[in-house]
Amino acid sequence: MTDLTTLKYTAEHEWLLIDGDTATVGITDYAADKLGDVVYVDLPAVGSTVEAGTVVGEIESTKSVGELFAPVLGTVSEINDAVVDSPDLVNSSPFGDGWLVKITLSGDLPTLLSRDEYVALTAE
Repeated sequence: MTDLTTLKYTAEHEWLLIDGDTATVGITDYAADKLGDVVYVDLPAVGSTVEAGTVVGEIESTKSVGELFAPVLGTVSEINDAVVDSPDLVNSSPFGDGWLVKITLSGDLPTLLSRDEYVALTAE
């Protein structure tokens, strides 16, 4: 189990694990629960440049379609093919096997939320 306090969060319900110059990104359990059963995931191409706050993919569920925002500026270095093949991983393991993309960071990190700040945000 991932120590959720070591992750950073966005108000768009994404989590980031920062390791050196790489950010692993997924959506939170809160977002996965709100979406419902995820049936399709569209992720950006490896090698594409992403800018913080821009839409880079989609997550489709039985309830709706959610947009995936890039939380940081950088280059997509890896996508989770397992999630593309089995989108339900987003629901069953949002902080583990359900990660979505890895981004090689460029520039400074934007302001991100701590676990406590994110929990407070979703409690409202």
